[in-house]
Amino acid sequence: MNKIVNSAKEAVAGIFDGATVMISGFGEAGSPVELIHALVDQGAKNLTVVSNNAGSGHVGLAALIENRQVKKILCSFPRTAISVVFPELYRAGEIELELVPQGTLAERIRAGGAGVPAFYTPTTVNTPLAEGKEIREFDGKQYVMEKAIQADFALVKCATADKYGNLIYNKTARNFGPVMCMAAKTTIAQTKEVVELGSINPEHVITPGIFVNRVVEISNPADESKLVAENVKYHGIKQ
Repeated sequence: MNKIVNSAKEAVAGIFDGATVMISGFGEAGSPVELIHALVDQGAKNLTVVSNNAGSGHVGLAALIENRQVKKILCSFPRTAISVVFPELYRAGEIELELVPQGTLAERIRAGGAGVPAFYTPTTVNTPLAEGKEIREFDGKQYVMEKAIQADFALVKCATADKYGNLIYNKTARNFGPVMCMAAKTTIAQTKEVVELGSINPEHVITPGIFVNRVVEISNPADESKLVAENVKYHGIKQ
């Protein structure tokens, strides 16, 4: 039952070539930078990544992509104000993109965790994103069928955890974390603090430990925005 591991390196051990990996985060909020960097060092290749965006600067998810470990990404925002890695590799044909509207992305992941194989949404009707997908009419309105997303692994960041894997998030950093934990076969969480069993009020638990497999304590997590800013300065990236 004790799901605590000693390091980020140990936490990401076993992520294999060709795996589908969900990575939480809404910009900087909730991005598990230490786990991502451990995965860069671990070296798994040909990954399919499911995330809200494709990273900024040359750190975090952008570093994973720059290291040529990602073959395909499913995301809502492939470009940010200082996104340089993904656009270059995409234009060069070195990475695949499946663009998914943000609400649809969240629901596809949630459906995967709930065991719902597909659902209908009007979001992409009459757009290029609906091409090749089933379209049905309900009560005079058209809907596009979207398939659920499941993953081999999920990397998430939380504020507090116990050794059983019960998680609490910090405000906006919650974002995709809870649904990704449910939709992955193996969930790996980095947390700012590990507390004693019973310290977390059951009513405050957001992700129950049944959906979590490994927890690593990162008591002083990197500030991704500072890393990106330093990175931008070092590389001379124009904002």
